[in-house]
Formats: sequence, structure tokens, C-alpha cells
Amino acid sequence: MNDALVQRWLGRVVALRPGEGRALAWSFGYFFCLLAGYYVLRPLRDEMGIAGGVRNLQWLFTTTFVAMLAAVPVFGAMVARLPRGRFIPLVYHFFVANIAIFWLLLTFDIGKVQVARVFFVWVSVFNLFAVSVFWSFMADLFASEQGKRLFGFIAAGGSAGALLGPALTIGLAVPLGPVNLLVVAALLLELAVLCARRLESVAASTRGAPVAQLAGSMAVVATAQPSPPAPAEADVLGGGWLAGITMLLRSPYLAGIALWVTLLSLAGTFLYLQQANIVAAASDDPGVRTRIFASIDLAVGVLTLIVQFFATGRLIARFGVGRAAAVLPLVFGLGFLALAFTPMLLVVIAFQAIQRTANFALSNPAREVLFTVLEREEKYKAKNVIDIVVFRGADALSGWLFALLRGAGLELSTISLATVPLAGAWLVLALALGRAQERRARAGAPPRE
Repeated sequence: MNDALVQRWLGRVVALRPGEGRALAWSFGYFFCLLAGYYVLRPLRDEMGIAGGVRNLQWLFTTTFVAMLAAVPVFGAMVARLPRGRFIPLVYHFFVANIAIFWLLLTFDIGKVQVARVFFVWVSVFNLFAVSVFWSFMADLFASEQGKRLFGFIAAGGSAGALLGPALTIGLAVPLGPVNLLVVAALLLELAVLCARRLESVAASTRGAPVAQLAGSMAVVATAQPSPPAPAEADVLGGGWLAGITMLLRSPYLAGIALWVTLLSLAGTFLYLQQANIVAAASDDPGVRTRIFASIDLAVGVLTLIVQFFATGRLIARFGVGRAAAVLPLVFGLGFLALAFTPMLLVVIAFQAIQRTANFALSNPAREVLFTVLEREEKYKAKNVIDIVVFRGADALSGWLFALLRGAGLELSTISLATVPLAGAWLVLALALGRAQERRARAGAPPRE
């Protein structure tokens, strides 16, 4: 990859500094392939969730949480013992092997309903693990100031992949059949591994170089040291397999991020379950429902890509992390207010498209910048606990809460209205976290609180 050419081309669309070009390009490609693969799987997951029974969705969320609880200690042990260049590819190869098993089971029509439920849980686990590992890698490579400038562009790689994924699903679902789309997803994940390896090579080649030679005043590799140990040894984090949980319990800053994620999960789960009810009532044709879900994904991909390419980095750098993170709760508050008065298919589709665009284009890149001011072990272990255990635990609780409210006789419109005040509290929390992140960044990422 020609450094000067990459630097010149990327410099046209992002505020790039010398030495950042190759790392940014491979990061973009990595996220592009990763989310393209996921968004091939996502419409299949949503359809299988309905095929397994809308009334069983809270059970699927609970099972997903239990699976997360079992997986996180395994991941923690692996991160503690293996260098980054080995455990990241290993995670994705494991998921590709899982896809091959699902392909065989679905091809030979073995336990269709049961496999559909397991597949729903598996995709939910895969999504959070795969994306969490990616953003841990980004927080490890880039410093806070770089994250504000570059994470929007990197996230645009994911959005471009999120655009390709549903387009492939729409175009290939009929000629290939939905089951064979699993092969397409597996190939895209292997391409993501290739990009991750190339990015690791870039990081290894710059490790130990003087900061000023890499990117002005900021290093491409945020963890660079003047006299580093051997790469394999430097990348092994050590520590206990449950260290992420203890870090979360000791740090008010991490606890605040966990609460932000909890409120995101609650609002997102309530919206998802409302969507499932409304779509199921609108059509009983699996093909039509799959196309509805893929169309939402396609609309989100187009809108998000436009915002990320032209606005995200500039908006976060100008207005700060807190305000960018606060956009999503604002959208949820207004969206649930609209849904309370008009619980219709068109409204829920528009709501989903707008909130996911706000999430991917602004609030999610801003949330990932929050992690750049943490210690290196926290970036992998504590972040993984927040992204996996906290998020899916909140999913499970939110699913049961939604079922309880529905069982008590509450209409969808009433539930929507009751969610609006929570969105207000969530917005206030986002602004507070932004201020805390700025203080930590100015202080040079101080030790854990």
C-alpha cells in the first residue's frame, strides 16, 4: 500500500496527519468487511426470531445473556494469555466455524425451529463480540484526539459494509437461497481477518518510533514506547479472567458508560420488540418480512454513510463527545413520542432508520472515544464486559420488562410514552460523560478511579 497515495487520497475527506494513512485505511477496510458480513446475517436473524415465535423473544434475549456470561470469562482468559495479533484472528475464525455448522444444519433441514432460535442467539452474541473486539483494537491504536478526528471515518467503513450487506441479501436471497447467504457472510469475515492482520503489521512497524515522526504530536499507535519489549510480549495484557468486572465496579467513569449502554439497550429493545409486533401483524410472509428488515438496513446504511463521510469527525471535534453521544437519546425520546400517538409500520420503520443512523453516525463513534482515555487493560477487559455482559443483560431484563408490561394489558403506545422520561435521563448522562472524558484527556488518561 503506497503511503503517499493513501495519505493524499484520505486527506481529502478526513483531517489526516502524517503517519496515520495506512492505519486508517486498514481500519476502514476491517470494519467494512466485518459489518458487511454481519448485515448479511442480520435479516436472517430477524426472520428466524419471528419464525421462533414473537412471544418467545424475551426468552431468546435471556438465553443470549446467559451465553454472554459463559463467553466473557473465556475471552478474558484468552486476552490475558495471547498477544493481540493472535487472539483477534482467533475470535473471528471461531465465528466462521460456527457459520459453517449452521449452514450444514439449515441445508439439511435439521431441527428448523430449534436451529432458528439458536441462530438468533448466536448472531446476537457474534455481533457484540465481533464489534467490541474491533473497537477495543481501535481504542488501543488511536489516542483521544485522533479518535475525535478519525473514528467517524472508520465508522463509515462499517456503514459502507452495512450498506453492502443488505444489498447482497436483497439481490442474492432468491437466486442463492437464504441459507447460502451464510457462505457469503463467512467469506466477508475472513476478509476482515486479513485486514486485521495488515493493521497489526502497520502497528508493529511503528511501535517504538518517536511520537513526533508518526503523526505530529499524536502517535498512530497510542501505546508506543521509546524502548518497547518484543511485540508478542508487549501485547499480552496479563491479569485475571474476571478483571474486567472488578475494573467496572471500582471506576465511576466506567460505571457511567455502563449505565449509558444499559439505557441504550432498554430503549433499543423496546423499539425492537415493538417493531417485531408491528411487522408480524403487517405480514405473515417470511420473504416479505425479510425484505422489510433488509430495506431498513439499506436505508440506514445510505443515511449513515453520508453523515459519517462528511460530518461526523467535524461535529465531534467541534461540539465534543458528550453532545455527540446525547444525539441518540434525543432521537429516541422524540421517536417514542411519535410512536405513542401513531404505532404504525411506516412510523416504526422511519424511527428505526433515524435512530440507527444517529447511533452509527454520531453517538457510537463518540461512545468509542470515551474508551480512548482508559488504561490498556481496561480497553479490552472492562470494555468487553460493558459491551457484552452489560448490554445483553440489559437486553434480557428489558425483554422481560416489555413482556410484563404487555401482560399487564398496556398498549404499545402507552409503553412508548413511558419510555420518553428515560430518554431524558439518558441525555443528561451523555453530557456528563462527555465532560468526564475531556477532563481525563486533558490530564493524560490518569490511573483508574
